[in-house]
Amino acid sequence: MANRIKIPNLKKQFEAEEYTDLKHLLTRCCEKYSDDNAYVIKHKKGKEISYEYVTYKEYYEIIRAFCNGLCESGYKGKRLAIIANNCMEWTVGYFAQLCGNGVVIPLDKGLPYEELTSSLNRSYADVLLFDKAHLSLVEKIKDSGECENLEYICIDRVEGYQNMGDFIEIGEKAEANHFEEYDVDPDATNIILFTSGTTSLAKAVQLTHRNVVSNIYALNLTEDIRRGDRSMAFLPYHHTFGIMAQIVMISAGVMTAYCDGLKYIQKNIVEYKLTVFVCVPLLIESIYKKIMATIQKEGLEKKVQTGVKISNFLLKFGIDIRRRIFKDIHEKLGGHLRFVISGASAIDPEALKGLSEFGIFAFQGYGMTETSPVLAAENHKESRAGSIGKAIPGVELCIDEPNDEGIGELIARGPNIMKGYFENPEATEEILVDGWLHTGDLARVDKDGYVYICGRKKNVIVLKNGKNVYPEELEVLISNLPYVEENMVYGEPKKHDGDETDLALVAKIVYRPESMKELYGLTDPAQIESHIKTDIGRINEQLPVYKQLLRVHVTDEPMIKTTTGKVKRYANK
Repeated sequence: MANRIKIPNLKKQFEAEEYTDLKHLLTRCCEKYSDDNAYVIKHKKGKEISYEYVTYKEYYEIIRAFCNGLCESGYKGKRLAIIANNCMEWTVGYFAQLCGNGVVIPLDKGLPYEELTSSLNRSYADVLLFDKAHLSLVEKIKDSGECENLEYICIDRVEGYQNMGDFIEIGEKAEANHFEEYDVDPDATNIILFTSGTTSLAKAVQLTHRNVVSNIYALNLTEDIRRGDRSMAFLPYHHTFGIMAQIVMISAGVMTAYCDGLKYIQKNIVEYKLTVFVCVPLLIESIYKKIMATIQKEGLEKKVQTGVKISNFLLKFGIDIRRRIFKDIHEKLGGHLRFVISGASAIDPEALKGLSEFGIFAFQGYGMTETSPVLAAENHKESRAGSIGKAIPGVELCIDEPNDEGIGELIARGPNIMKGYFENPEATEEILVDGWLHTGDLARVDKDGYVYICGRKKNVIVLKNGKNVYPEELEVLISNLPYVEENMVYGEPKKHDGDETDLALVAKIVYRPESMKELYGLTDPAQIESHIKTDIGRINEQLPVYKQLLRVHVTDEPMIKTTTGKVKRYANK
């Protein structure tokens, strides 16, 4: 028996319905919430703005009609790839294919051209559903002849292409009901997702209906998402966490809106009176930093600190007055936001703690494409700043072969684990060993069962004295500095007395020029660099000698990232 530390599961907090597959989920929820609004869609015509509301019943009928239209038009059993910006039609294509026609292949709209065509060919896609924003990319694919048998359907009306609306019209008039006749196999490969590879060709993850609905069930048991909540689909749907979050919203009877773009996020939160928001750490950290910068600018630090002390004291007696004390902060976020979920990468614990102290529950989850995607999460009853929470119900999590510090690789098994990598048995055997998926992440667990990610196994910096340094831990400390946009810690040879075997810890820091000017009145790059190095010196004073940062590289140029926003470590050194 291997040396392993078992992680406890989150306790069940709510009643939830368990579904056999995504078609069962979609059908039941569209019946249950029939007259509720599933989506709100903004239309702009010049300066005029109008809003279209789509009920769950209408949404179901659109999906059914599109599926029937595809089947009536000769696309029955064909594999459908999707490349488009987030929109309701993206989800219509996804559900129509999965629940009535077969295999769906969500594609990352940010993939390099060569990788995109490779993904289409490797997944044996027959049809590509796209929007007009990607017309030039589609034209390039067509002209290249690299995907010669691929057919195209446009979500929008574009000359020369079949249109989604036409298929819906055909489906509405069809006598046969292919959608309802389709028999879902919950354990067959129905979803093929490509991971965002940083150093090699992306792997194709095979997921099933059962994988996804098991994750939805676990989250409905533990997370406080309510019928009538209002959400905004920010995370891209091609990302597993993005589409899973959307399915959770559907399963709970939530209305979904779409953002106008990154710089309009706060405006849209207010506009749609959001109650729930699922997004990436960088966005949550940015919102929190803006709040704190405003507090500092208006000289309200002492007032806010006093408010936090009073509300924290009253919380011990079950009295929650946070939304009243910090009403001004809530108003800046629409006045209704109560729940923020972060995923995709680690988040600064200070941002999570700070938002919660203001009365906005802020939690993070943990997972990966290969696990559909969530493995661990927090909720309003079980959370701890800096941790990823505990294993979600139905999932077994363990720390494998922990060292003297209790740190080892996080491994998992459960109904949400992928079938394997498509046509890649070697890579499958590497990650799936004796039924356990090896995440590649190093973690530890505290006495109460909360898990803390220490960093990627492959990123650990091993010093000559045998000490291990986990760069992600230092990166969180640096990210607390109010002007830091992003940062990366790595090791490079000391080259001291000709000895290149030991490593110096280096921090590469990307700062925001506007923050430097606003907070400290600094615009000269040399003065900015000097200020940052002084701040790093203060961080070093809190650290043991072997963890101290010996070199600092400062820039305002953004780092090279994957399409999911993760920093490519080797490309940024």
